[in-house]
Amino acid sequence: EKPQRGKVVAVGAGKLLDSGKRGELSVSVGDEVIYGKYGGNEVEVNDVEYKILRESDILAKVVG
Repeated sequence: EKPQRGKVVAVGAGKLLDSGKRGELSVSVGDEVIYGKYGGNEVEVNDVEYKILRESDILAKVVG
């Protein structure tokens, strides 16, 4: 399985924790990430394909 690269175009509010608070995300809009080839779900909006991933599906954030 070859990892894929992508750019984060949107993020959610974060995982709802048992305490009722939202977990802080480690990625933000504009970050480049590496994820598994078969991770997430593909959707098409206005003829543009997007991949929806959980933060746990992200293998790494590209820096530099």
